[in-house]
Amino acid sequence: MGYDLAIGDRAYSSWSLRGWLLFTKTGLPVSVRMGRMYGPEFQRLLEDFAPAGLVPALRLPSGRVIAETLAIAETLAERHPEAGIWPADPEARAVARWLAAEMHAGFGALRGHCAMNLRVAYADCAPPEGVLKDLARIESLWALARRDFGAGGPWLFGRWSAADAFFAPVAARIAGHALPVGPEAAAYVRTQITDPAFVAWRRAGLAEGPDQPAYARDWPTRPWPEG
Repeated sequence: MGYDLAIGDRAYSSWSLRGWLLFTKTGLPVSVRMGRMYGPEFQRLLEDFAPAGLVPALRLPSGRVIAETLAIAETLAERHPEAGIWPADPEARAVARWLAAEMHAGFGALRGHCAMNLRVAYADCAPPEGVLKDLARIESLWALARRDFGAGGPWLFGRWSAADAFFAPVAARIAGHALPVGPEAAAYVRTQITDPAFVAWRRAGLAEGPDQPAYARDWPTRPWPEG
């Protein structure tokens, strides 16, 4: 028995994207089960992955179910140290865990105003002050990681790590909502949204049934940015 991962709509479920990337970017095998949110199919999925209650949820080979993306990341890192889920350098690893934890717990203004929606891109979402403050904090964290640990590649810590999984939906929000960031942050956003794993996830999300009305916004639209 292998790993089973429960996810919601790929176009909208930011936490599902994070959980899925932990497997896809590391090559760890997993069976994925998707349920369209807000409907009976999704409720049945949650019941099957009880007591998790939210997605993503992971069933371990033993049959034990765990939830919360940080817990999933740490569990996989512990079980598969060769997968490179966290940076190998101890200081880089500590900072990567810090950034992932801050993302997990914070940036409520950005999340509330700019829900992830990979089916549409907006020309102007009129970001309020709280969103701009969140963006400034995110840019400072990205700049710190890139300055101190990012010399080996385009990701936050050079090579891809779980920190990048946690910030993938943030990059999607910045790209999809035309949020104002500086050139270094914009380059990292391009790295995220042009990565083959993200492109495949978004393509699958576009094919998953009709739009979810809860994510509709009355803002002017534009073509999805291709990086």
